[in-house]
Amino acid sequence: MVTYNEIKHNEKIKAYIKKADESLLALGFTEHSFAHVGLVASRAEYILSTLGYSEHDVELVKIASHLHDIGNIVNRREHSQSGAVMAFRILDNLNMDASDIATIVTAIGNHDEGEGEAVNPIAAALIIADKSDVRRTRVRNADMISFDIHDRVNYSVYESEIEINKDKTEIALRLKIDTQISSVMDYFEIFLGRMLMCKKAARALKLSFKLIINDQEII
Repeated sequence: MVTYNEIKHNEKIKAYIKKADESLLALGFTEHSFAHVGLVASRAEYILSTLGYSEHDVELVKIASHLHDIGNIVNRREHSQSGAVMAFRILDNLNMDASDIATIVTAIGNHDEGEGEAVNPIAAALIIADKSDVRRTRVRNADMISFDIHDRVNYSVYESEIEINKDKTEIALRLKIDTQISSVMDYFEIFLGRMLMCKKAARALKLSFKLIINDQEII
């Protein structure tokens, strides 16, 4: 089997991720490079491991997480679809099992809030892990005066974690926000679609989804 460690250290894939992030930097987007895909892989691993999925499924979701944003090298629009096609070619050239390729490609092609759906557990975990990555260190604009709303909201978040309860019935995204920088309403203005997608993805994993900001349950 092609492993996550092999994918993570593949020099061609590193180049694709780096160049895709450079394109997003030029467009004014927050960080989408190795820190992002690493955190997404870690959170996706936590979700499926905690819910008792197999080591094989955990390995697949980590690979999908590492590759999920490479489509940004083509264009930001429909990057999940172009990324899925790129991932297919990469994994097929590495002689990965066809069924595993299909699972990963499906997850990548469905991770974005435009037309994505939690069509399998790998896709569901990827969606939650990806959409929950909001944090100060994603902001690359050094001038706070020129922050747009995305910069403000991300910069305001100084703590972010996901947690599955002991009964394995709910998953919570817990955020600590500096409301002097950005309000809770600002967060909803840009991230409501993502939170609704997380809610649907959680349901696919037989979980309820909660958003907790500054110790207050919002969703």
